[in-house]
Amino acid sequence: MKLIVQIPCYNEEHTLPATFNDIPKEIEGVDTVEIMIIDDGSTDKTIEVAEKLGVDHIVVNKNNRGLARTFRKGMDECLKRGADIIVNTDGDNQYAGWDIPKLIQPILDGKADVVVGDRKTSQIAHFSPVKKFLQRLGSFVVRQLSGVSVPDAVSGFRAYSREASLQMNIVSPFSYTIEALIQAGKKHMAVASVPVETNDKTRESRLFTSIPKFIERQLTTIVRMYAMYQPLRVFFFIGLVLSVAGAIPILRFLYFYFTGDGSGHIQSLILGGTLTILGFISFLIALVADLINFNRLLIEQTLEKVRRIELSQLDDKKD
Repeated sequence: MKLIVQIPCYNEEHTLPATFNDIPKEIEGVDTVEIMIIDDGSTDKTIEVAEKLGVDHIVVNKNNRGLARTFRKGMDECLKRGADIIVNTDGDNQYAGWDIPKLIQPILDGKADVVVGDRKTSQIAHFSPVKKFLQRLGSFVVRQLSGVSVPDAVSGFRAYSREASLQMNIVSPFSYTIEALIQAGKKHMAVASVPVETNDKTRESRLFTSIPKFIERQLTTIVRMYAMYQPLRVFFFIGLVLSVAGAIPILRFLYFYFTGDGSGHIQSLILGGTLTILGFISFLIALVADLINFNRLLIEQTLEKVRRIELSQLDDKKD
């Protein structure tokens, strides 16, 4: 049983040592613990620090590609190196590495495919009231849309089994945490949550730079991911709203028409007709989007099989 702890890093030369040292090197139930950093185009001495620390694997992005793409690359690299369990943590030492044994235990027990570390954000002193509220609201929305019940949906401290990692296909450029949960829910993975500790704040968040931008990015990700996995429901709802909105002015026109005053309300007929046509178009889009969704499922199944074949070939070469 091999565990690889991946640490996406961008200019983390000062915090990486503490992050590295907090990670236990021996864990009961695990034969091998390895650490990987994915350097996202750092301009400081992150790579040099990682080499001095004795990090097992160093993967480098030539340019800064963002956290979501770096996370995705790390998952692929961990699988190639034979990981049975992958733990993701942050390079800023936000998460308590000593909680990794607790984090992976549901996977070792065969009870979960994905485990999310619950930071208990309401108790974190350096989180502002606004940030705490947004965390709770975001987690509630994700729970409703994904069907996955976790109290801290945006926590990046997570563990993934090999099977879960093979099925993950992160496409979002920003919030992979939300997308991963929605995918896990729609693919009927077993998701668990365990309480974890956090360390003192070491620097300002690079994701939570401003409230409006954070909300806009999170909402965009949520809408995009939900529409990707539930297109029929999304566009059918839009079509239904447009059709109902169109029926109201049409009924208004018909009322006045049959009471002998229809000539002065032709605008209601035009507005209602336009909205009804848009609603009908939305229903057609819902049908087409649902068919595209089935095609996406076939593509994902093919990608998963290709990954398995590639990993099998790598294992054969090692033997």
